[in-house]
Amino acid sequence: MSAVSINKTESEWRQRLGPEAFDVTRLRKTERAFTGEYWNNREPGIYRCVACGLELFSSEAKFDSGTGWASFYAPMARNHVGLEKDPSFDLERTEVHCARCDAHLGHVFDDGPRPTGLRFSINSAALRFVKKPTQR
Repeated sequence: MSAVSINKTESEWRQRLGPEAFDVTRLRKTERAFTGEYWNNREPGIYRCVACGLELFSSEAKFDSGTGWASFYAPMARNHVGLEKDPSFDLERTEVHCARCDAHLGHVFDDGPRPTGLRFSINSAALRFVKKPTQR
């Protein structure tokens, strides 16, 4: 990953992102469970940051957590996501954000499957899915 970070003004982010993506990635809101575009997506491909395009998660690490959000047991590369304690709502949670543009993605929990035991619970509005080309 490039060490270059992406910094834009609130106005620039609003122009680049749609209203829901802006609310989730810049205002750290959460989409309602079972409403996001990718929570039930089973196609092979890569999930990129909607704000800057950084590769974040592979469909190979995606699993059905039953929570209504896209869930992954690991990011594509550890240095592509940042983790930060999130004390909001009086809960012990860890926020996940894009390491390049600081877009809020969701949260990570320690109740996931092997091999990591982690569940990265990610808002679809923070992602852009790129389908893997079919082999001929």
